Amino acid sequence: MTIRMTSNMMSSTLLGSLNKNLYNMDKLEGQISSGRKINKPSDDPVGVTYALRYRSQLAGNEQFQRATDSAQSWLDETDSQMGSAGNVMTRLKELMVQASTGTYSGSDMQAAALEVEQLKKQLVDIGNSKFGGKFIFNGQSYESIPYPVEAGTDYSKVETDNTAVKYVIGENIQFQINTSGNEFFGAATDNDNAFALMDRLVTALGSGKQDDITAEMGNIESRTSKMLAARSEVGARTNRVELVNSRLQDQEMNTTTLLSKTEDLDMAEALIKATSAQTVYEAALKSSAKIMSTSLIDFMR
Repeated sequence: MTIRMTSNMMSSTLLGSLNKNLYNMDKLEGQISSGRKINKPSDDPVGVTYALRYRSQLAGNEQFQRATDSAQSWLDETDSQMGSAGNVMTRLKELMVQASTGTYSGSDMQAAALEVEQLKKQLVDIGNSKFGGKFIFNGQSYESIPYPVEAGTDYSKVETDNTAVKYVIGENIQFQINTSGNEFFGAATDNDNAFALMDRLVTALGSGKQDDITAEMGNIESRTSKMLAARSEVGARTNRVELVNSRLQDQEMNTTTLLSKTEDLDMAEALIKATSAQTVYEAALKSSAKIMSTSLIDFMR
């Protein structure tokens, strides 16, 4: 059966085709102006799902990178202060060796005792070091000063907070960044507590007892070794943070590439398609004008 094509049907069909071409051209122009393949969910529903997932991963990655940067800065500060403490212990050992040789006079012993007092104050300052407004040697009580500076404080009896300070630097990765003061300088029960042995040295130097000075050599060696071990652990933690940060940067690059492939527009391809769509649209307009140019007079002939 032959279907009769009316003018209204022809007009509707032509308008539908023209609108379709116009929509396609408008979509391409919108993509070109924004530089993105996806400007609204209907452009690519599946692509939008992936894009949202990639953006969520990038946001999480950015938080983890900020955490690793903070952790690395904390560890760098800790390492620097530990190095300064090591210098104090080195100088303390030099004074002990010199004082134990029997060549020091009484005034030399007094001068050495005064220097040990100053070294002790320097060690207290190091123990009260802060990073970002937080005391780095006082565990989770980083808002409180670990070694009070009030006169008469017995630093050998100070107990710092030994609770671990942990940063979240990755999915399900909690990383300890701190070293407690008791671990580094010695606890109250440790015979090689840095402050306790300094107090004993001041007493021995003040009284000129060389045997008491020599007796502390083992303690200073023990404490220095523990300090070096603690600093080595900080170095190992720093290496791990650097590795984690490097991996996060690689993940960021990979995820950014995937997001770009999902969202970003191939400009050269889009320009070719836009030119083609414009040509098709203009051709459709011309052909439609010829087809629809029939007037009432043409039907009366």
